[in-house]
Amino acid sequence: MDELGAYERGFRRAGLPLFIEDYTASEDVFTRAAPLLAFVFVAELLGATNLDWSLAANAAAVTGGLTLLVAVFGLLNLARRRPFFSVPRRVGAGELATFVLGPALLPAIFGGQVTSALVTAGGNALLLLLFWLGFGFALLSMVRWASTHLLGQLAVAFVALSRAVPLLLVFALVLFVNTEMWQVFATVSEAYLALVAALFVVLGALFLVARLPREVRELERDAGGGGPPLTRSQRVNVGLVMFVSQALQVLVVSAAVGGFFVAFGALAVGPEVRESWIGSAGDELVSLHLLGERLDITAELLRVSGGIAAFSGLYYAIAVLTDSTYREEFLEDLTEDMRATFRDRAAYLALRARA
Repeated sequence: MDELGAYERGFRRAGLPLFIEDYTASEDVFTRAAPLLAFVFVAELLGATNLDWSLAANAAAVTGGLTLLVAVFGLLNLARRRPFFSVPRRVGAGELATFVLGPALLPAIFGGQVTSALVTAGGNALLLLLFWLGFGFALLSMVRWASTHLLGQLAVAFVALSRAVPLLLVFALVLFVNTEMWQVFATVSEAYLALVAALFVVLGALFLVARLPREVRELERDAGGGGPPLTRSQRVNVGLVMFVSQALQVLVVSAAVGGFFVAFGALAVGPEVRESWIGSAGDELVSLHLLGERLDITAELLRVSGGIAAFSGLYYAIAVLTDSTYREEFLEDLTEDMRATFRDRAAYLALRARA
């Protein structure tokens, strides 16, 4: 029915596709991603060729891989009592296992490249996870919905910001003009720098997630719209919307702090200071002139500013978790925003019951 379809499209736009009844990954998630998955599969089969092999050997490997793809999907169709060459209507465990393992078998069988096979399988598994988040939970729609409400939620967060940011800036300024801070971030390898950033992100995410289960129940109670209780998966979907909304706030605050210190460092930290701190003038990326003075943006400045931005994001995540006034106002604002979606859910379920 058109009316049911309109409700379901509205749920997807709100980042709540699991409000749709009979929503399954095999029929509603991976079927939408099937064309892209097939393209990646074929591209990986072609990429499994080896320049050291003859043209005939490469052609045989690619042909064998494509034959394997057709054979597996054909056998899965026969197992489901469908014609051998029909297009699958659902993408289940068999198809997903073929996508993960199929391209990985070629370098292992034909070239003995076990490491390459493991990397390919791991990359394909990660790609499926991203598709599951992107299509299954409408992650892009969540981000779009949260972005449209970001300014209002930052206004709600003004009380927490007014308490957290001044103290945060004091600590950040002390860190920024610390010689050891510059020496650490100037010398650490890019791999370890990425691990440090990931550590801050994971810790911040854990703090944001800490109170979500209780707040999802409060949101359901206040904005339920007279509909039946949410299922566990629907509560996870609502919690993910709340998480994305708060994560965007943390990201904006972190980016603002990082941008501030890039500007401050370009103005206040000259080549002589960098020389005394890190033993060199640094790796210059951009050079500007302002009021007769030269301003340098170096790789070391970006590294230090990025580190302080990551620390600031973690600090802000803890601050909004522990600020009861912010939590109440944020939940009240989110309840008001989502009340219409919950009312639509109740009307949608009533319409399905009559259909």
